[in-house]
Amino acid sequence: MGLLKEFKEFAVKGNMMDMAVGIIIGAAFNKVIDVLAKQVLLPPISLLTDGVNFSQKKWVLREAITDTSGTITTSEVAIAYGELTEVFFDFIIIGFTVFIVVKFMNRLRTKSHDAKDKTVQTPKDLQLLSDLKDLMEEQNKILKANTRY
Repeated sequence: MGLLKEFKEFAVKGNMMDMAVGIIIGAAFNKVIDVLAKQVLLPPISLLTDGVNFSQKKWVLREAITDTSGTITTSEVAIAYGELTEVFFDFIIIGFTVFIVVKFMNRLRTKSHDAKDKTVQTPKDLQLLSDLKDLMEEQNKILKANTRY
């Protein structure tokens, strides 16, 4: 029964919903990046390299062996470096895009954590701490003024 109670607390706290939203957005983001890499960025690179299709590039270590009827008896052995190139481009694009998104989110978070900036709503807990700090500073000024001879 303890496991069920823990799961209920986990679900109620919102962790499960946060994870679900993250996974769904991540899957959609993956599709966008996949199209961006394969349909937008790789074709111009392929054009610059004289129409080379990276996904089909490979080093053949041993050619496939066929018999007289044309049936493959021994499979080809090859290192498919073109697929690695595409995956590398995907990784670079995803990494850079995530960097830009995180940088933008951090800028918004920093702006929202500034209690004096009224253009963005400051979280309640930070606003209360900022108000408390201001009150303590004011109290310290009053105490210093009263303790002077």
